[in-house]
Amino acid sequence: MNRPFHATKFRTHFNARTIPRHPKIDELKKWCVDFHRFGLTPLHKHGACGNLSFRLSVGEIPFVITASGASFHETPRDDFFVKVNHCDIENMVVYAEGTREPSSESLLHFAVYRERKDVNAVFHGHCKPLLLQGPQLGLKETTREEPYGTVELVDSILEVLNQENFLLLKNHGFISLGRTMEDAGELALLMLHKVSPTITEMGKS
Repeated sequence: MNRPFHATKFRTHFNARTIPRHPKIDELKKWCVDFHRFGLTPLHKHGACGNLSFRLSVGEIPFVITASGASFHETPRDDFFVKVNHCDIENMVVYAEGTREPSSESLLHFAVYRERKDVNAVFHGHCKPLLLQGPQLGLKETTREEPYGTVELVDSILEVLNQENFLLLKNHGFISLGRTMEDAGELALLMLHKVSPTITEMGKS
């Protein structure tokens, strides 16, 4: 039986079945709305293509991320988010707290937070103009296309991540990183403006 597009490829172990609470979740809700408004999380029949997260404590792994199959065109509800405590990439297990499955790209977010202690927000979106024109602007890109939600995708990112804060995922999307959610969000909008000023101007209106 084929999985729907948004289905997770890992097993989730829930440490608790409660909605995560954190004062910064309201800011994440705001960025979910903005990413939808600027077309960075396009809709598909199972939800939206994209996932946003922030780290709970500097240098620590736990992070809050959008849920699998979340629809960014809706006003974000509290159950829109899941807390990820840890990931066992080798065995494809995500340890989480929430009432919904964590994003299918939770392994990606975990790997970036583990690799980059300076990063406290990871925003993953999709944008055709960026994929088409980004390399011409000198934006760093992964060397190969890999399926979503896989260890292979994670590996392709870590191979070229270094200190890059904006990275194109070949034939897939992008990740925008920052010390804060504002840094990650504004960087994504800046890159979008470089390839398609019309979209950013329309999104602001």
